[in-house]
Amino acid sequence: MWNYEVVIRWSKENNCYIAKVPELPGCIADGESMEEVKSEIEKSISLWIEVNTKRGIEIPEPKGKSAYA
Repeated sequence: MWNYEVVIRWSKENNCYIAKVPELPGCIADGESMEEVKSEIEKSISLWIEVNTKRGIEIPEPKGKSAYA
């Protein structure tokens, strides 16, 4: 489990929850429920770290506690 801040908001336009990780540019996910979006953003974080590690990009250390805002 990572300690990255996750920001979740409801999107009327898309009719779903949108989650993003400000410390990991481009790391986003969506879901129809809070449970789904939380699960999907965890997968996105894992994939973001895996892909960028293979690319040789430095992975930023989490700046704070794990939180959903």
